[in-house]
Amino acid sequence: VQLQASGGGSAQAGGSLRVSCVASGFTASRRVMAWFRQAPGKEREFVSSITWPGGSTLYADSVKGRFTLSSDGAKNRVYLQMNNLNPEDTAVYYCAAGGGLIASSRRDKSQYSYWGQGTQVTVSS
Repeated sequence: VQLQASGGGSAQAGGSLRVSCVASGFTASRRVMAWFRQAPGKEREFVSSITWPGGSTLYADSVKGRFTLSSDGAKNRVYLQMNNLNPEDTAVYYCAAGGGLIASSRRDKSQYSYWGQGTQVTVSS
């Protein structure tokens, strides 16, 4: 399984960016794809996840109402739309994938088997 992230870049506070991730070779019948982020000197933290089938989403409290995660399950692609960005959103964003995770596990980075290379998001004030 390979995950390829794209998008990101730089924005000013209040602006928007989108990151996307495509998984190749991921054939589990029940899948979860997620985004985590890691700021300099901080732990990698959960941002959002989505299931396939079903499209059930989870969000970190810090991004709820500002970020939207969607997917094209048939193509193993997810899109994270990030609106109303603030400087605290600055981080490297990592795409992750796992199979059949229950809801209580989806925020736990140790439960994900596959990771992408990360893409930088920088928000200036």
